[in-house]
Amino acid sequence: MSFSDKPDRTASKAYKWEKYKGTDILPMWIADTEFRCAEPILEALHKRIDDGLLGYTLPSHDKDAIEAVVAWCEKQYKWKIEPEWIVWTPGVVPAFNVAIQAYCEAGDTVIVQSPNYPPLLAAPSINGLDRACVPTIEVDGRWTLDFDALEKAAADPKATLFILCNPMNPVGSVLRQSELDKVAEICRKHNVMLCSDEIHCDLILDALQHLPASAHKELADHSVTLMAASKTFNVAGLGTSFAIIPNTKVRAAFNKSARGIVPWVTVTGLTATNAAFRHCDDWHQAELAYLQENRDYLVKEINKIPGLKAISPEATFLLWVDASGLSVSDTQKWCEEKGIGPSPGRDFGEKDFFRLNFGCSRDYLIEAVSKLSS
Repeated sequence: MSFSDKPDRTASKAYKWEKYKGTDILPMWIADTEFRCAEPILEALHKRIDDGLLGYTLPSHDKDAIEAVVAWCEKQYKWKIEPEWIVWTPGVVPAFNVAIQAYCEAGDTVIVQSPNYPPLLAAPSINGLDRACVPTIEVDGRWTLDFDALEKAAADPKATLFILCNPMNPVGSVLRQSELDKVAEICRKHNVMLCSDEIHCDLILDALQHLPASAHKELADHSVTLMAASKTFNVAGLGTSFAIIPNTKVRAAFNKSARGIVPWVTVTGLTATNAAFRHCDDWHQAELAYLQENRDYLVKEINKIPGLKAISPEATFLLWVDASGLSVSDTQKWCEEKGIGPSPGRDFGEKDFFRLNFGCSRDYLIEAVSKLSS
């Protein structure tokens, strides 16, 4: 596997590339990578397709995929989960919308951190509820939650659910034990449920340990943890993720809210998840090494460009760039006129920022830096 390859994604009609089709703008926005899937995943998918029968498969009957998730959680996070805690979902976005339906009532407020990726920010209003934003602040050269603001938001009697993103998207921070302890303390004190979106948790680039929310003793009975192989192994198009919900009543409420609305995950998604978690360790480690080098290069070069600055992300393949020093009215327009198509900061709640995807060939990053420096 060569992570420096630049595959032609035209035939796949990839959303990332379709947005700027027919232009000279290099797409560096949506959060999927330019990395070809690991061969064990492709081999498993070929075998499944060659079977020739793609009828209904109840996810709870796919014991191989379930056991792969259980083993992965113990290996990666030292978290021993029970198979029945797993609820398969066709993506984390439908999953946290289901969580809102399950744990909130009309007139409630959902707490979210900001900046955050657009579907998470939009979820409260989609479900007819109010949203309280908790700012992300810089402390000692690192992005973290504003815990005073979280305390204030959680103290509101209408606040019933906090949707956390860890590792954080777009800023790339990984919660430390003391920070997760604080989240647990505040949520339990004010009887606020926690839904933790941890889709990037296997893309930690520094020497840090991921701490699943529902593994925390104070949160085990009051939380939902969302994970997937999708971002790490570039299989997001297969529409497969999973919620881990240790508490029986909390899990039942989640399943009830999903019933009749949320479809089963795909048979190919189950196959890919099983193969990714069982047979792709070498590919995964090589990917992390490549992303570390990409990150270090991009952070260094972005910080050389007048008007731009960025804090090195601890996880993900996304760089949150502060463009306030440019003193322009539209940072997205500025980038696109330079020939780069990032994710617009305004969509994340910060108009003077933009987000760059560095899950790609280093050649693309060199090209991007050249264009932004011109």
